[in-house]
Amino acid sequence: MYENFYGFKEKPFSMTPDPAFLYLGSKHSTGLSMLRYGLLNRAGITVLTGDIGAGKTTLIRHLLNDATEDFAVGLISNTHESFGNLMQWVAVAFDIKSESDSKAILYDLFARYLIEQYAAGKRTVLIVDEAQNLDDATLEELRLLTNINADKDQLLQLVLVGQPELRTTLRSARLVQFVQRIAVDYHLTPLSADETGHYIEHRVRIAGGPPDLFHQVARRFIHYQCSGVPRLINSVCDTALVYGFAEQASQISAELVFDMVTERITAGLFGAGHIKYDDIEAETPEQAYKKAMSRARRRAANYLRRSHKEIDPQQPFVEGTKSASGD
Repeated sequence: MYENFYGFKEKPFSMTPDPAFLYLGSKHSTGLSMLRYGLLNRAGITVLTGDIGAGKTTLIRHLLNDATEDFAVGLISNTHESFGNLMQWVAVAFDIKSESDSKAILYDLFARYLIEQYAAGKRTVLIVDEAQNLDDATLEELRLLTNINADKDQLLQLVLVGQPELRTTLRSARLVQFVQRIAVDYHLTPLSADETGHYIEHRVRIAGGPPDLFHQVARRFIHYQCSGVPRLINSVCDTALVYGFAEQASQISAELVFDMVTERITAGLFGAGHIKYDDIEAETPEQAYKKAMSRARRRAANYLRRSHKEIDPQQPFVEGTKSASGD
C-alpha cells in the first residue's frame, strides 16, 4: 500500500519474524552469542527467555539459517496445553517415519537416529519454541532424551525458548535435575530508547527506504509507547506508515504517530493488557478503563512535549484536533 510511496522494496515492519531484518542491539547480540556458544560447545540444555514480542523467534530463525551441515536441527514450535505425545512431535521435527505412535517405539527410533547422526559426524539439536507451555512431566521427558550418549559424547543438545513463565516453571523443586543440566541461559530484555531508534532506522534501510524516514522525536515517542518491545514497535511503525501515506507525508513526524496512537487508544485496542486502571475510582470497570485511556493520552502528550523540548526545541509539540479530542 505505502511501499511505492516511500520507496520500499518490501514492507519494513512485518509482524512475521524475518531473520533478514534482524537488528543486533546489545541484548539481541548477546542472546545470539549465547545461543551460538551453547551449540558450538555442546551444551546439554540452553534456555532463552523473553517477554512476548521480544524477538526470540527471530533469533532462533537466524540461528537456523546459520546452521551448517554439521548440525541436524529439529524444531518444535506448536506447543500448547494439550501437547500430547512428545515423541510424536520429536519424530515430526526430525522427519523420522513410523507407522506406530507408541512412545517406546518412537524413542527407540529416535535413539537410532541420534546414533546415525553421530556416526556421520553430525550434532543433533532439538529446539522447542514457546516452551513455557510445557508441563513438568514433558520437561522431564525432554531431559531424559539428553541422557542418550555414545562413549563420552552427548548425542542430543536441547534449546528451550519461551516467555518468562518458563523460568518460573524451571524453579520448581520437581525440575532440579533438569536445571542442573542447563549450561547456558539468557533472558532477552526490551530495547533501550537509543536501540529503538536504531532498530527503526535499520529496518527502514534494509527495506530500501530513507533511514531518517521517522523523525528522531517520533522514534523516541514510539519507544515510550512500546516500551522497547520489537513486535509492538513493528505494529506502531507499520500503522504510522499507513497514516503517513494517507496524508502524503514525506516524513513520519511525532505528531502523526501521536494522532495515530491516540485514535487506537480511543478505540480501546492499543495498549490492551498494559493500560492499568486498578487505582482509578469509578462506578464500573468500563468507566475506569475510559478514565485510564484518557490518562494515558495525557501522559503521552506530556512525554512528547518533553521529548520535543530535549531533541527538537525549535519545533515544539502542539496537540492537533485529533490528539486533543476525547480528553
